[in-house]
Amino acid sequence: RRVLFRSLAEFMDDSELQSIASDLIDDFDNDKASRKEWERVYKDGLDLLGITIEDRSEPWDGACGVFHPMLTEAAIRFQSEMISETFPAQGPVKARIIGKVDRETERAAQRVVQDMNFQLTEKMVEFRPEHEKMLWSLALAGASFKKVYFDPSLDRQVAVFVPAEDVLVPYGASNIETAERVTHVMRKTVNEYKKLVASGFYRDLDLGEPVSYHTDVERRKAEDGGYNLTEDNRYAFYEVHANLLLDIDSKEDDDEIAKPYVVTIDHNTHDVLAIRRNWREDDPLKQKRQHFVHYVYIPGFGAYGFGLFHLIGGYARSATSLMRQLVDAGTLSNLPGGLKSRGLRIKGDDTPIAPGEWRDVDTGSGAIRDNILPLPYKEPSATLYQLLGTIVEEGRRFAATADIQV
Repeated sequence: RRVLFRSLAEFMDDSELQSIASDLIDDFDNDKASRKEWERVYKDGLDLLGITIEDRSEPWDGACGVFHPMLTEAAIRFQSEMISETFPAQGPVKARIIGKVDRETERAAQRVVQDMNFQLTEKMVEFRPEHEKMLWSLALAGASFKKVYFDPSLDRQVAVFVPAEDVLVPYGASNIETAERVTHVMRKTVNEYKKLVASGFYRDLDLGEPVSYHTDVERRKAEDGGYNLTEDNRYAFYEVHANLLLDIDSKEDDDEIAKPYVVTIDHNTHDVLAIRRNWREDDPLKQKRQHFVHYVYIPGFGAYGFGLFHLIGGYARSATSLMRQLVDAGTLSNLPGGLKSRGLRIKGDDTPIAPGEWRDVDTGSGAIRDNILPLPYKEPSATLYQLLGTIVEEGRRFAATADIQV
């Protein structure tokens, strides 16, 4: 068993490792290019959340930059409903007895429930907060992942949230369970890498100074959260779960069938940190072990599914535009501008006239009203207000329809 799950990179020469790394990095680049449009929709959708205040200079400085909270409202509602469903007061784990029910099996089921609830709520301290972050990302992006594995540095099982932008699935794959290749982009600090090297999980290599790796989606998230990505001092590793045909297998089997492996590659140096067999020792079919839990909001055409960005992103954009028009119309109506003749001089004419204020005016020829022409600004349109209400109602109804399955 120790030999089976030991890193096979220790038994391979450098040329073979370089060839494996080169092929998998080419596959990674192709997978990333195939979902470029998905990343664009995700990145544009983050702008509609309105987490940051937008200072607009068009059509004038200080124009309304408010965002309609339709997307944020729907995501919070989904998150709150799902966390109460998946984390009830009695614990997240329930047991279902298959087959004959007797007192002994009921007691055994109860022991399983108590032990697993203890593991998830007390020992695995990250489980609930990671689960809540997963639900938030799931509603917006349409797909989210959890990675469940044994962490040798903690000496226990962990279940961590992995955002969809860090998991790449090949084009044409319907889910990660049957995908030929799944790549997880991981970030590790220098100390975390050293601890994994000390435990024998990774090879001890000179990786140099960390060179961070960030997607466009991650950059936009950092901007919204007020973080500076230039301060990210972490390594980026590609952990590729793929079916491979290695020379070490050809010496043991003659079937020439690719088998599941987990290959970890450094983003900067392209060095292979580890290669491990990804099937159970007693499995004659050598089926790959599943380390990821894939959550989908609304199943779509591909593996990632549809989220609120895809379903009501257009409604949110239209509602935001109408809200800004109404607020700007009210601003222009309350503080109107216009034209005045060149010979007319008003004391302090660069600032608006406050309520109850009177100012001196140096008139030219003619009456004051003959020298001033206010532009015909109107009050905020009732029609636009009704249209805004209709769009918001439709968007909320559509988002609520997606939550019915909860």
